[in-house]
Amino acid sequence: MTVHSHLTIVLLILAVDVLFCLAVAAAAGMLARMDGASQAAVLTRCGIAFASAFTMSLALLTFLAAVLG
Repeated sequence: MTVHSHLTIVLLILAVDVLFCLAVAAAAGMLARMDGASQAAVLTRCGIAFASAFTMSLALLTFLAAVLG
């Protein structure tokens, strides 16, 4: 594979990862809102859920890149 195709694959994986993290954050916000949390608390929980999901998925991708690459 060329460098261009490697970059394309990495960017595609990161885009899918961001979409997954956005879905996790939206679910966390919906659950917080159903629990009766205020708007500020909902945004805080969404941010925490997004950051934690993104950190875990990037750690997994880094591990896979080290093992496979």
